Amino acid sequence: MPARNLVDKEVSVPEAIVRVLEEAGVDFIFGMPGGRTIPIYDALYDHREKVRCVLVREEGLATIMADAYGRLTGRPGVCMGQAAWMLTNAGMGLLEASLAGSPVLVLSDLSDSLYFSHHAPYQTGCGDYGTWDARNTISGYTKQTFVAREPAAAVQVTQLGIKHALTGQPGPVAVLYHSAALAARVGPNTTPHLYGTSPYVQSERQCAVPARVDAALEALRRAERPVVIAGNGVRMSQARERLLAWVELLGLPVATTATGKGVFPETHPLALGPFGNFGLEAANAIVAEADLVLAIGTKLGPTDTANENPKLLDPARQTLVQIDIEPRHAAWTMPAEHCLIGDAGAVLDQLMEAARRAGLRRNDAASARVAAAHRSKASFDVPESSSDESPVLPQRLIKELHRAVPAGATITCDGGENRLFMMHYFQTKPGVEYLQPAAAGGMGYAIPAALAAKLVRRDDPAIAVCGDGGFAMAMNGMMTARDEEIPIVAVVLNNSQLGWVRHGQGERPIASRFAEYDHAAIARAMGCEGIRVERPDELRNALAHALSCGRPTVVDVVTSERYTYRDVTSPLAKYP
Repeated sequence: MPARNLVDKEVSVPEAIVRVLEEAGVDFIFGMPGGRTIPIYDALYDHREKVRCVLVREEGLATIMADAYGRLTGRPGVCMGQAAWMLTNAGMGLLEASLAGSPVLVLSDLSDSLYFSHHAPYQTGCGDYGTWDARNTISGYTKQTFVAREPAAAVQVTQLGIKHALTGQPGPVAVLYHSAALAARVGPNTTPHLYGTSPYVQSERQCAVPARVDAALEALRRAERPVVIAGNGVRMSQARERLLAWVELLGLPVATTATGKGVFPETHPLALGPFGNFGLEAANAIVAEADLVLAIGTKLGPTDTANENPKLLDPARQTLVQIDIEPRHAAWTMPAEHCLIGDAGAVLDQLMEAARRAGLRRNDAASARVAAAHRSKASFDVPESSSDESPVLPQRLIKELHRAVPAGATITCDGGENRLFMMHYFQTKPGVEYLQPAAAGGMGYAIPAALAAKLVRRDDPAIAVCGDGGFAMAMNGMMTARDEEIPIVAVVLNNSQLGWVRHGQGERPIASRFAEYDHAAIARAMGCEGIRVERPDELRNALAHALSCGRPTVVDVVTSERYTYRDVTSPLAKYP
C-alpha cells in the first residue's frame, strides 16, 4: 500500500505530534505539564477521547507508570514533562526501564529560551556554555535520545522514538524538542515529507533460524532432566500462554528469574518458583541437577545465577539453550551451546511445531519431581506463614495476601527487603501479574506501577506492596489515585526502618531508622481509605475491605523486624 501523508493541511507541530501518538495507539500519557511541553498538552486537549493525560505529583511516578505500562502491554508507555525535572526527578523509572528492557517514550524539551539559549537563560538545557546538557543527562539511561530543532524533525523523531523503543530489545527512548520546532507549523508539502505513522510501528515477531531450532530440539530430546528458566522477555513478548503450552506439551519444570516472576503461575504442578540469589531452595535444586537448561528471555545475570556459581548453572556439565531477541544477550554471561535469536513467543511456536512434528513425548514424571522438591526443600509455605505473632510476621502477611488476591490481579512490589520477602513467599496464581523493580531495584516503584496496572487492567485489582521507606517516597501517588479515580490498594510493611540497610549494618546501625508513623491515618488525610493492622487476625478483613471498597486504600501493617534478607538468601549466593 502506498505511503500516505500524515497531514492533509497545515497544522501546528504539537498537533502533528499528537496525531503521531494517536496513530501509534498511545492511549495514556503520564506526566506533569511544564516548560515547552505545554503546547503539546494544549494540542492533546482536542484528543481527550482517545488519549488520556494522567497528572502525577512528581515526575518520577510518570516514568515508573510508563515502565509498568510497557511491561504489561508490550507497547511504549509515554511520559511527558519539562526537561529539567523529567530528566532528573524521573531517573529511577528510566533506569529500571533501561535495564529491564521496557518500551518507554519520554517526551520532553530543552527548556530553552529560543533566541537566547547561547546566553544561558534560566533552566536552559541546550548544552551551550552556561547551560546544562539535557541530551547527555538522559542518554546514559536511554536506548536512544533524539533532539529535534526543526519542525519536520520534531514530528519524525517522535515516530522514530516509538520505533526505536520497540525494535530489538525494547527500551526507553527520549525525544527532546527545541522551542523553535514546537512553535512552527507543518503541512503536506513540508520538507522532509511527513508520512503516516503505521510503517514506523510495524513489528514482525522475529523467528530463529530453523536449523538451530531443530538442533536445540534434538538436544532436548536427548536430555533426561531438562528445565526451563523464564525471564522478563517472556512478559515483553506477551508469550505467557505459549510458555504454558510449551512446558505442558513436554512436561518441563519451570523456574523464573526475579524479573520473570509472574510469567508462569506458581501454583502450576510444573512451577518451581524463582531461582537464584533469593530463589526458592526447591527451584535452585532442580535447576542445579538439570542436564539441559532452556533459558527464555533472560540475560542470566549474576543475581539470577547465584553469582555464576557452577553448583547452580555450569555450561561445562549442562547443555545451555538460550532464546533472546537481542543477539548480544545470547551466550553473554556464560556460553550457550544453542542460541536461538528471536522473539520469545515466535521461537516457542517454532519449538512446539517442531516437537509435534518430531513426535516428542511428554515427561509425565516431571511434576512429581517438582512436588518432591517443594516438599523436601524450603518453599512458599513455611511455619511462619500461619504465625499469630505480633508484630505481624512478613510470611503471615504474604500468605493472607495470597489467599485474598483474586485471579487477574496485578501485584506490584517495591525496592528493599520487602520485595525479597514477596518474591520468596508470594505464590502467583493463574492470571495474576507480578511486577517488581528487579533490574535496578529502586524504592518507590510499587505505587506508581500499580496505578498504571489498574489503568491497563481496569476490571481487576492492582495491589502495591511496599515497605514504609518506599511508601514515603511514593505516597503522593495516592493523591494521583484519588485525583484520577484509580482505586489501587497499597499494602505497607511497616517496621520503621530501611530493612535491608538496617539488617546489613549489624551492630553499627546508622541512618536506617524511622520514627513510628501511622500510614493509614496519612492516607485518610489524603482522602483515601486507610486501615491500620497490628495483629494477624485483622489481616483478612482488612484486605477484603481494601479489595472491595472501590476506593484508593492503604493497609498499613505493623510488621516484625525479626526476619531479614538473610533468611531468603540462598547459600549458593555466597559464591565466589
